[in-house]
Amino acid sequence: MKQTTLRTEAIIPNQNISLPVGTALAVKKYSEKLDFENIFSRYKKRGVGIVSLIEAMITYRLTENQSTSRASDWINRQEVLKFFELSAFEERTLFRVLEIAGDNYEEIIHLLQINLFAQYDFPHTDINMDWTSFVLWGTKAELGEYGYSRAHRPDKKQITVGISQIGGNINIPIGLTVQTGNTNDQTHFKKTFLQVCEHLKSGSRVVFDKGAQSKDNLDLVLAHKMKYLSAKKLNLSDDKRIKSFVKSKDNCVDEVNKIYGEVIEYPSRFDYFYFSEQLKCDQIEAKLRMAERKLTEAKAIQFALGKGKPLPARFQLNNPLVEITYTYQTKLKDLTDEQARKLVQNASINGREGFFCLVSCEKLTLNQALKIYRMKDSIEKVFQSLKNDINIKPLRVWTTKSLCGAILIGFLAQLIISLMRYDYKELSQVAPKFIKISLMNLTVTIEMLENGKKKEIYSNFEGINTLILAKKAVET
Repeated sequence: MKQTTLRTEAIIPNQNISLPVGTALAVKKYSEKLDFENIFSRYKKRGVGIVSLIEAMITYRLTENQSTSRASDWINRQEVLKFFELSAFEERTLFRVLEIAGDNYEEIIHLLQINLFAQYDFPHTDINMDWTSFVLWGTKAELGEYGYSRAHRPDKKQITVGISQIGGNINIPIGLTVQTGNTNDQTHFKKTFLQVCEHLKSGSRVVFDKGAQSKDNLDLVLAHKMKYLSAKKLNLSDDKRIKSFVKSKDNCVDEVNKIYGEVIEYPSRFDYFYFSEQLKCDQIEAKLRMAERKLTEAKAIQFALGKGKPLPARFQLNNPLVEITYTYQTKLKDLTDEQARKLVQNASINGREGFFCLVSCEKLTLNQALKIYRMKDSIEKVFQSLKNDINIKPLRVWTTKSLCGAILIGFLAQLIISLMRYDYKELSQVAPKFIKISLMNLTVTIEMLENGKKKEIYSNFEGINTLILAKKAVET
């Protein structure tokens, strides 16, 4: 058999430049739609244009997405500067813009809301609200405080962030609040709610988790002529209800997932009380795993005490196997491993496993209340996207202004992704990371011709980026 020799052209260095242009085009498109020029230009009149730098930083978040200090190097590339009509600048300029944006982030969010609602006639303004924490790397940030760590890093200072999102099938984030790391959800609620309530239609429903539920917060919603649906923490008063709860065919809410429920009516509210077989299994399993972690933790503490060493900073001293007096001592000397496990299990397993309660001022069916509350997970996906796809963590900036600025840039990047999913129904079920990847795949090659002119060649159009950007790319 005759062998075929494959020939390739020699690779010759040239001055051609390729730029992943999809994200930049998308950011430009929505910057124009939401009138970033009007929002941001009022805060910086001289030097490098603030609007272009904001657009470039959002693009960076949706493209390379490393540290803020590296953003300066990326934006200062010749082809990026040209696209955003920027001149070369120093790194400190970028941090100055972050500080300006952060110092004015609440007003910026307000102006953004005005433009957003002017552009979109949303069919409703029912909102989901939720709060999370972001770990800080370093100890100098003014907002940084030790608090309940959702990232399981009690040894690190953190900030807390609240997001408001139009729920249902809209899922557009419209509000952003930033507080100290020790601010609990109940306290944070008021700031998050008041930031958006003037844009909500009368009778809109506010959905939030049990961590923010309190009488004052419920009254605040009602005072603004809104409705609420929230989870409620179970307490001793619910134990009687749990003991008398009967699973039957008549109160089965979800046959597949074995969820049962009952409605308890009060003069001013309705309690929607549920039991889930799967939730019970999951909670007990989680508590058993926690018992193993507590045993491991107690052994490490016992070892540190025996060696006269300081306790590891990562340990929270709420361990039932550790007694706190003037000195630390564990109970392990008098317990076998199995006895220690049982002690932890008995301290955590309380008979409420599998039960949960929703509370509302509205009369709903058990199915309606559960369905509405379940749709709240869309805002949890926003947080996941911010942390993983937009990747605003870890936060390594120090001042309150720069922290708020960094969070704001991440929020704007997420807003643009959410608007794409809303504007193009084909993308409503597409994960943000796939939209981001498709946008990054769209490139423009700037070919340097012999006559000194330049030729732009757009490549790698796919279904997603074509849908969003084909017309925009041609116009550009």
